[in-house]
Amino acid sequence: MSFNGFLVIDKPAGYSSHQVVAKVRKILNERRVGHTGTLDPMATGVLVVAVGFCTKLIPFLDEQKKVYQAKLVIGLTTDTQDLSGRVVSAQPETAVTQEMMRAALSNFTGELEQTPPMYSAVKVQGEPLYKLARAGKEIPRKKRKITIFRLEVVDNLRPVYGFQEGPYLRIECSRGTYIRTLCHELGAYLGCGGCMGDLVRLASGPFRLGKAVSLDELQKAMEQAEVASLLLSPAEALAHLPLVTLDQQSAKLVRHGGRVYLQSKDALQESELARGMTTDGRLLAILKYVGGEKPYWQPVRVLDQ
Repeated sequence: MSFNGFLVIDKPAGYSSHQVVAKVRKILNERRVGHTGTLDPMATGVLVVAVGFCTKLIPFLDEQKKVYQAKLVIGLTTDTQDLSGRVVSAQPETAVTQEMMRAALSNFTGELEQTPPMYSAVKVQGEPLYKLARAGKEIPRKKRKITIFRLEVVDNLRPVYGFQEGPYLRIECSRGTYIRTLCHELGAYLGCGGCMGDLVRLASGPFRLGKAVSLDELQKAMEQAEVASLLLSPAEALAHLPLVTLDQQSAKLVRHGGRVYLQSKDALQESELARGMTTDGRLLAILKYVGGEKPYWQPVRVLDQ
């Protein structure tokens, strides 16, 4: 049986994102499987996995906003910026007051610049940084612009935090934000150092942890022929895009890469994307709006379904 759609996997700790993809491939006996954004091996939570022809739709998903819950550990810095790494410095006499913590958190919201950690999948001249880091090398990295939309403490702040203590944080941020680095920088701002403890991704765009399934649950669903009930359809996953309904003639043109002169129900901007849906409700293509005297839709991705 062939599967097409999106799975929201609750990634277990200790698995890399690629290992989860390999596991899903094996369970579903499907070669076309890919994840939409890396989650650190020690982290748990939302990992969106595309299956079948939906791997072609990964670039069009709306996953610009992420939500995490992370444990901030103060008084300790490591080479990986989390508890899995080698300790670089420790300050056992650390004492951070409630007021100090509030000031630090308020300093790390809005548009910021962040340097990717050496232990990351970012590539420099084709080489992942983590491979260089494991070889004991450190190279200059370009800062990246990120946005922290919201940064708050999950529970009430304690009066004082000591060595290797710290609050759980809820972070709403832009894609590409490293929560390990945020914890490291919070520790530096507090003057005692810091790193990340536990990390859970609660949401990636519209994909939420409450809708996620474990690998064991996926295996059980496969054995009971219930995988289809776990898959989000491409139309659901791309619901943020405006809708263009294609009649039989227009659908035929789109299948062969031809443009169609149609009007959308929505006001559109040049190069805006839309879902090209057939009259029976199937997603046929991703279309790009081209304005001018005779505006038209140009297919940029046609699905082989």
